[in-house]
Amino acid sequence: MPNNIAPRESEISLAELRGDCARMAPHWVVPAKDAPIPVAPSLIHGVTVPAASARLIDAMAEYGD
Repeated sequence: MPNNIAPRESEISLAELRGDCARMAPHWVVPAKDAPIPVAPSLIHGVTVPAASARLIDAMAEYGD
């Protein structure tokens, strides 16, 4: 028996959905995170970065220039 039911459009508009989300946002709790403790670069061992990746990051304005 074939299922000939066409999917129906959403019963809620994007504007209504965004409004619902905006009203619920204050009720969503984000757990507090402790800030990571900085580590001295001299304590970091065993990290290997491929040369191609290093060149890519170096070429990015946010990191290398």
